[in-house]
Amino acid sequence: MTETLQNELGIIGKSREIKDLLDMLTQIAPTDISVLIYGESGVGKEVFSRAIHHLSQRKEKPLISVNCGAIPEGILESELFGHKKGSFTGAIDSRKGYFELADGGTLFLDEIAELPITTQVKLLRAIESKEFMSIGSEKVTKVDVRFITATNKNLQVEVDSKRFREDFYFRIKAVTITIPPLRKRKSDIQIFSEHFLENFSKRNNIGQIELTSDAIDFLMNYSWPGNVRELKNTIETAAALSRKNLLDRSDFIALISENKSTEQNKNVPITLRKSSEELEKEFLYRALFELKKDILDVKELIINSQSTSESGKSKEIETYDIKEMEKELILAALSKTKFNKRAAAQLLTLSERTLYRKMKEYNL
Repeated sequence: MTETLQNELGIIGKSREIKDLLDMLTQIAPTDISVLIYGESGVGKEVFSRAIHHLSQRKEKPLISVNCGAIPEGILESELFGHKKGSFTGAIDSRKGYFELADGGTLFLDEIAELPITTQVKLLRAIESKEFMSIGSEKVTKVDVRFITATNKNLQVEVDSKRFREDFYFRIKAVTITIPPLRKRKSDIQIFSEHFLENFSKRNNIGQIELTSDAIDFLMNYSWPGNVRELKNTIETAAALSRKNLLDRSDFIALISENKSTEQNKNVPITLRKSSEELEKEFLYRALFELKKDILDVKELIINSQSTSESGKSKEIETYDIKEMEKELILAALSKTKFNKRAAAQLLTLSERTLYRKMKEYNL
């Protein structure tokens, strides 16, 4: 695969692992075979699904991406298959589901392991028969859809635990590809970092920001549990906070923690430490305190602005975006929990689905 095509697909990296995956993609993409993508959170499973669709004969038709874990169970069936007007309370209009919207194209179902068993049954039937019935409809709708699914869980373990149907598992895993975590392809870290910095500079109309060799070494020696997503957020945060065009190791130390060798902890006297729950509460209280401080600052600015207006003088005041504050709080929680969304949701006292929705809203 040429570098130009690789850039067109949005797949970054020159490691052997990435090259092997690209070779596999070029083989399976032109067919209609179902594909199951494995990979930790943040490795770029959706990017690879888009690449498969782009290389397929369906590329002129829609690619519909669905995060199964972000849709409340009560409306999941309606989202997938659609509904007719009046079929249930709140159904004020008829609505097409993702199946029908993807007709002729590709349907990408991310976090497939989060589907309830009852939905798995209906989905299996629809995939095999290529037809379904919308909620409240008596008419069968036929569709021609290619299926790509993705998960960060071991589905065989889910099957053994009776949380995932075996027949559904065998149906969606015709071809399985596994995207290795960033820590297993360290040679791609520098390429990703430079790419994110270049895009950040262009989006914000600032001079090109670069990395020192010391910063690159620091980034490459971190394990990146949140993978590419965590790396992107870290790079952009460091660039936004720095007033320099050259980022060094010190710009990242406060944002990520280095892996500690277990050897350093040997023969160290045991000390009483706070529980993880206490640490999480402490972190949340600090974050809320900072948010409250920002709100008080806004209030003070408004008061000052009013008094200034009364004296007949004009004064520019900085505007504050509450949504931006919320975004920063979510980023802080994700960073604290190493991008473990379940832990981050607990830390923020949000449901996982609400956190997913807000991450999608803020493009995190």
